[in-house]
Amino acid sequence: MKFKQQLLSLAILAAVGSAAFAQSGETVKIALIDPQSGLMGPLGLNQLRSFQFFADTFTKSNAAGVKYEVVGFDNKLSPAESLNALKAAMDQGIRYIAQGNGSSVAGALIDAVNKHNERNPGKEVLFLNYAAVDPDFTNSKCSYWHFRFDADTSMKMEAMTTFMKDQPDIKKVYLLNQNYSHGQQVAKFAKENLSRKRPDIQVVGEDLHPLAQVRDFSPYIAKIKASGADTVITGNWGSDLALLVKAANEGGYNGKFYTYYTGVTGTPTALSTGGAGRVYQIAYQHYNMGGPMEKWMADFKKRYNDDMFTGSVPHIFTALSIAMKNAKSTDPVKVAAALEGLKTNSFNGEIELRKTDHQIQQTLFLTVWQKADKKYPYSPENTGMTLAPVKTFEPYVASTPTSCQMKRPS
Repeated sequence: MKFKQQLLSLAILAAVGSAAFAQSGETVKIALIDPQSGLMGPLGLNQLRSFQFFADTFTKSNAAGVKYEVVGFDNKLSPAESLNALKAAMDQGIRYIAQGNGSSVAGALIDAVNKHNERNPGKEVLFLNYAAVDPDFTNSKCSYWHFRFDADTSMKMEAMTTFMKDQPDIKKVYLLNQNYSHGQQVAKFAKENLSRKRPDIQVVGEDLHPLAQVRDFSPYIAKIKASGADTVITGNWGSDLALLVKAANEGGYNGKFYTYYTGVTGTPTALSTGGAGRVYQIAYQHYNMGGPMEKWMADFKKRYNDDMFTGSVPHIFTALSIAMKNAKSTDPVKVAAALEGLKTNSFNGEIELRKTDHQIQQTLFLTVWQKADKKYPYSPENTGMTLAPVKTFEPYVASTPTSCQMKRPS
């Protein structure tokens, strides 16, 4: 009898243990809502592949023992299409949403996720933002259900201008950006930072242009040349940066560009050798980091004949896996609680998902476009060029304060 009781006790413990770790072997689906068509389609396709690549990579080994699956939804860069995609994903039972291309889209998704979660307890959805960098999302519009894995616009500008202030050849700056929240914020923070750090620098021109609509930037290059600007600051991405630098090359503009997204699809080809030593990028990674990133990039290129440049994606899978292990669950409510304040090491050093606003804190790198060589050999889009590191900024340098008043579930 005593032996039977012991067996029963062991069986109960085993059952409790398996329930506590019920996420092991479970499939976690992530809906990626981003453009797969139109001018930004090539970029969206690259990032869909990045998510699928890392889903496969982390399925082989992760802290929680879960399997990952990514389902792509083409939102055509439209907030309205994105809301339709969100509904379709939720109808399929998907409870993790990822998006990055366009803060206009991210803003609509944050609002929709907030409303859905409030009205549907037990069916909550978590929004994993890998590239939409409007600072408002972790300030006035912060949400418990939103985590950002990219440095926001203000953080990148803080680091970029920390470097620019020590460059005596910068005297006249032109601001050219996309006319939506991110582009407007780049211009705003550029002016604020430069006036604080280098009040002698003149802003000699400022333009905002329609997002993903301009096919010929030569009129803008003509204005920049006429202004006498020696430097352009731009937050442009995708086709809007590729076509801008193409027009600069063709128009003979020899000034410097300080950018956020030089390494993104299409821009390396548009630059070719024309911007050597004159085009800078501020980002949380670069092509020549070594370590796990070097292997991932090589495997990605072998698999897709394309370049992997969105390092926020492995951040997401790393953090999710640890949070699910710690929460002993894949329930977004429990996982969100485990993500808050999470610290771990990633490919670029220690990362932290700051509890107050869910904004990742991480190392940033300033790089310059130059000829690939033995020291920095990786050549994006087979250009023979690369982004070589110039300056590293520890997380505290680029960290900016938050006004977030987080409303947490009761």
